Amino acid sequence: MSASAPAPAAATELDLARARTLQLVAHLDDATLQRVLDPLMSPLVWDLAHIAAYEDLWLCHRLGGLPLLHPELAAMYDAFETPRAVRGDLPLLDAAGARVYLADVRTRTDQVLARTGSDDDLVELVLRHELQHTETMRQAMRLGGVLPAGEGPPTSGGGGFAAEDFVSVPAGTFAMGAAEEGFAYDNERPRHARQVRAFAIGIRPVSVAAWRAFSGQGAASDAPVCHVSCTDAEAFAAWAGARLPTEVEWEYAASLGLLQETGHVWEWTSSSFTGYDGFAAYPYPEYSEVFFGEDYRVLRGGSWATDDRVKSITFRNWDLPQRTNIFAGIRLAHDLGDT
Repeated sequence: MSASAPAPAAATELDLARARTLQLVAHLDDATLQRVLDPLMSPLVWDLAHIAAYEDLWLCHRLGGLPLLHPELAAMYDAFETPRAVRGDLPLLDAAGARVYLADVRTRTDQVLARTGSDDDLVELVLRHELQHTETMRQAMRLGGVLPAGEGPPTSGGGGFAAEDFVSVPAGTFAMGAAEEGFAYDNERPRHARQVRAFAIGIRPVSVAAWRAFSGQGAASDAPVCHVSCTDAEAFAAWAGARLPTEVEWEYAASLGLLQETGHVWEWTSSSFTGYDGFAAYPYPEYSEVFFGEDYRVLRGGSWATDDRVKSITFRNWDLPQRTNIFAGIRLAHDLGDT
């Protein structure tokens, strides 16, 4: 357990995130919250109650020693026990019930933090979990056409695939992964030395205009192309005479400050999601370890919907290569030989 942080400060951070969560869905009626907006996504009301259940588990139960508020709901709002494909068919809490669950858990959390102080890592884990779920909720809202007014992918910042759209990255060695101090997810550690051969990488993510040249669809723009699967990203890269960067190359180039327009769309890499040498699961194996293997690809950089608290050059997202629901685009790379 990490050192305690002042409970009032932790409670304030949690409350600020909660206010943003509730504001995100404030324009939606209960029927919209409760229906499946897209077959790939959960009903928004499931995400809301899942956020409550996760907070209750980690801050009220694990940190505070309290029994779960609603143990009968634990399996239904456990992401592993209840996969997305079946969530719309379950007797979920309705919108009003989910809001009550959120509020009741937060009352218990405040009492725990006032009594015990706060564990830095657990509070940050719960806080970032909620922030990451609001990105997932935005995916569903985007696919269902119900994003709040003014929200959506950027309208500029994309690049092409000509020689001038790339920057050369010299060979070198760098420290990959998160430092020991501060919060990071288990899959970002341990920090370790990596050698990188010289390569070139796109200065900006691929634009809609460049994508249209490949796919021959519709009008063009210089916005970064979004909702692209890794499979299609690889096909585009091959067509453009390039490839996707490895996640080592991506992080190295980012550490040198060579990447522009990061954080607009997640950027697929060619790397499968695995643990670094010396990986240790924390605080539970199901966060990262159960996804390790050849099935999942790593994405880097964050999207317009990713909270700044979550974005970092060491953060590793992952998903199945055929998925198009995430806010994912393309940054190209190519070899420079052995120099």
